[in-house]
Amino acid sequence: MDNSNFFCHDLPSTPAPENGRVLVTGATGYIGGRLVPELIERGYSVRIMVRAMSPEYKERWPEAEFIIADALKENSLREALSGIHTAYYLIHSMLLGPKGFYLADRQAAINFRMIAEEKKVKRIIYLGGLGDIKSSLSPHLRSRTEVAEELKRGGVPTTILRAAIIIGSGSASYEIIKHLVKNVPIIFIPHWAKNKCQPISIRDVIKYLVGVLEKAETSGKSFDIGGRDIFTYEMVLKTLADLYKVKRFFISSPVSNIGFYSYVSSLLTPVPAPIIRCLMEGLKNEVICESNDIRNILSFQPLTYKEAVMRAMSREEQDNIHTRWSDAYPPAHGLAMKLRELEKPPRFTSSSSVYTNKSAASLFYSICKIGGKEGWFYSNWMWRLRGSVDRLLLGVGTSRGRKNASRLKINDIIDFWRVEDLKHNESLLLRAEMKLPGKAWLEFKIIAEEDGNSLHIKAYYQTHSLLGKIYWYIFLPFHYFIFNNLIIQIEKRS
Repeated sequence: MDNSNFFCHDLPSTPAPENGRVLVTGATGYIGGRLVPELIERGYSVRIMVRAMSPEYKERWPEAEFIIADALKENSLREALSGIHTAYYLIHSMLLGPKGFYLADRQAAINFRMIAEEKKVKRIIYLGGLGDIKSSLSPHLRSRTEVAEELKRGGVPTTILRAAIIIGSGSASYEIIKHLVKNVPIIFIPHWAKNKCQPISIRDVIKYLVGVLEKAETSGKSFDIGGRDIFTYEMVLKTLADLYKVKRFFISSPVSNIGFYSYVSSLLTPVPAPIIRCLMEGLKNEVICESNDIRNILSFQPLTYKEAVMRAMSREEQDNIHTRWSDAYPPAHGLAMKLRELEKPPRFTSSSSVYTNKSAASLFYSICKIGGKEGWFYSNWMWRLRGSVDRLLLGVGTSRGRKNASRLKINDIIDFWRVEDLKHNESLLLRAEMKLPGKAWLEFKIIAEEDGNSLHIKAYYQTHSLLGKIYWYIFLPFHYFIFNNLIIQIEKRS
């Protein structure tokens, strides 16, 4: 990987890997997934804490050590924090969903603080949210603030970084505003969209996270971090419309209900309603840096909002997005039941196959391009209709798309599916994440024949409820039509 893929090559601090091992929690999320390679590049010994192991993690970061632990389980934290010098705490509430996140986040922080102190960890670094603590904060920002306070209560010096909306390819904030601007010709502006914010580029967030590790004087202190611009949320949308060269009409709206706006936005963007609501609830607060002390310690020039957006657009055009908000949503996807873990094979299956003289490599390449902007090659309207119904039910829908247009790896998402297993030039197994009265998988398999290959597609469905069985038999007649035509199109495009 060349220097252009790293953010910290011009950071005004010196790497100090001799201090000891670094633990990164939340490494499979948007921020953590970009922090880990920076730390490894700078020579640090990195331990990554995950709730469930996946082969994809070792492939992404072969130099790192992995440990399975959960911040809500004290015993698992003891092993994770043993022998650690500095721990990054990047576990955030919005990925836990709207129900019970407050108590869960607080308890996780208490557990982490207590065990870090027990294991004599030297430092904790936490990324929280901007917001005037004297004002009435949203539940999401209030939770982040209280997590920071909990971490600071212990004997381990804790560095707190507080950021507003983060702009970068694959960030939830960027994808929300981008799709609103691109999809909605008339944008209604509620009164809270006049509040000010200080957007920050993902690369600057990473530089600050690494920089405070390398500057001992930041230990035990709190810092606000932001970009060079202070905008209203309305200006954020208008600036993006200018950059995309689209004419949009902005009209003041008397309706200000955040639940309504978050639900409507979830139907127009790839980001699900629970994440949008958490982010939008923070819009009622002014989120700007009250202090710029961090710039006296790490004296680099943050990007402007326009520069951050243009870099994000460039990454998208290059099909070079390293992490995305969907990597960690739904939050329990890593713990989901795998097909191979079922005690008995699923009772309900449906399959189709086609013989071809095309090579396995060519077939597999076409398989790996399904979904996203390419669509499903045939009967796209059916897939979109199913995705729209899922979105109306507050599911993930098909608009999540995919992170990369032509490459796949385990745990990537394809619309309302997630890659559960992948064997190069052999098979692709997808697990359904849409709202279902059961569990479902879709498998593509290439089998070598005497003078060619056969391409197979098979749907697996597991349910024990009457509703689940009714659902299966209602959609069963469509399977042959959809799946058979899908593999025919895959073969034609190979």
